This record gives sequence, C-alpha cells and structure tokens, in this order.
Amino acid sequence: MSRSVWKGPFIDGYLLKKAEAVRASGRNDIVRTWSRRSTILPQFVGITFGVYNGQKFIPVLVTENMIGHKFGEFSPTRTFYGHAADKRARRG
Repeated sequence: MSRSVWKGPFIDGYLLKKAEAVRASGRNDIVRTWSRRSTILPQFVGITFGVYNGQKFIPVLVTENMIGHKFGEFSPTRTFYGHAADKRARRG
C-alpha cells in the first residue's frame, strides 16, 4: 500500500539538509545515508548518494527517472547466485 497523497512523500530531514549542503558547496561528494525508505525528490538530481545495503554503501547517482522512487530500490540487499535446480540440470 502506498503513502497517502495528502501526507506527501516521506523524506528524512537530515538527508534533505545534507543534500542541500553538498549542492551549496559545489563539490561532488557522496552523501552517505542509511535511509532506504526516503523518497527521491527533484532537489536530489545530480547528487551521488551512498545507500547502505546492510553490508556496504552502494553509490547511486540520482537522475530524473528516479524521482518518486525510494533509495532502497537502487541498492539491492541480496545477491542472487541462480537456482540450484538449474545448475543440477545443466550438469547432467
């Protein structure tokens, strides 16, 4: 179920402050964040975020196509190695 429209998108306050600080400085620093649940806003376009996946920070360069999505969608938490049944079938 999605978030109610009248509430607006969820964004952690500290993340917005960090993004504004990076944009004001003009440097291309990576903004490290643990907030996978935050929605990507138009102000974030062009900024690189390091999104934590439980093990390391995955660099995510925000583009216009990502607006409205969550940061967690671009930082996978699990590594898929394939299906075990497929490997057995190929061997035989």
